Amino acid sequence: MRRRATVHDVARAAGVSLATVDRVLNGRPGVRAATAEKVEAAIAQLGFSRDLNASLMARARDLSVVFFIPDGSNEFMDSLAQAVERRSASALADRMHLDMRRVRALDAEALAEGLDGLDPRQCDCAVVVSSDEPKVISAIEAAHRRGIVVMTLVSDLPGSARQRFIGIDNVAAGRTAASLLGRFLPGGGKVAVVAGSLHLRDHAERLEGFEAALGAEFPAISIIGPVEGHDERTETAAIVARLLARHADLAGIYNLGAGNAGLVEALEASGRAGALRVIAHELTASTRAGLRSGAIDVVLDQNPDGEIREAIAAARALALQAGRAAAADAIEIGIFLRDNLR
Repeated sequence: MRRRATVHDVARAAGVSLATVDRVLNGRPGVRAATAEKVEAAIAQLGFSRDLNASLMARARDLSVVFFIPDGSNEFMDSLAQAVERRSASALADRMHLDMRRVRALDAEALAEGLDGLDPRQCDCAVVVSSDEPKVISAIEAAHRRGIVVMTLVSDLPGSARQRFIGIDNVAAGRTAASLLGRFLPGGGKVAVVAGSLHLRDHAERLEGFEAALGAEFPAISIIGPVEGHDERTETAAIVARLLARHADLAGIYNLGAGNAGLVEALEASGRAGALRVIAHELTASTRAGLRSGAIDVVLDQNPDGEIREAIAAARALALQAGRAAAADAIEIGIFLRDNLR
């Protein structure tokens, strides 16, 4: 077996000093572009990777990561918060401190204030779930200038200074929902779309994929909506009840956001649960119950525990390898029916 390459090997291969290698690894100024390219080429040739555990142990303080998770009745956000809590103890053993802050859902001002209040001497990385709002974009830019790594979770903000996105391919999720409904309804029909908020990029992207796939492959299906339920149980229940009352011929529902407890409640109260083809997102207590009862046909899931695990690993890599690119694969989309509930 080959021994692990070291910074000394990189310096020798590139023909530079250890100090130069250190500057390139940490994204610090003072290195000419041509020299930096030599170092990067040597890193690639040798397959060099930093020992992040050793880097953590060499720090004067623990690595601090702050998660901003929306509050409210969104069960999926509760699942994310619980995943952070479950991993806090093991992270602390690795000299990583996880701090979770619940902010009001879709409250851009509250999230921006939270980001603005982060001190780079005490916080290395912030992980945010946010709608696409100018105040939040500005707060991310300011945090980045202060030296704080910012990552987006679940819903991306690609126009911001965020350094990584952790989540599923939401356009693909929307296309998947359309493909399933198209097969469920070969004769076509009306399908209602319920969203949380189209200011959330993940919801907008799911709608984009859904509309594109239906238009291209299943033109006999017509869309009603989207109608925004703001991911709230009671609001979603009221919306679904109105849709069912107004459209006796409704063939299906795609809830691309949350509020699924309200969705199931309205379907069962109408007596039409099981008569419509229904697709929802995130495997929670409500969607599990809906799958078991037949009110929901399919749940598209993005594995909150896996997302938090990936976010912690990415936070460590980005904070300890400042200036180096961090590639990320999208989280896999889980497809659950009543038959394969885990």
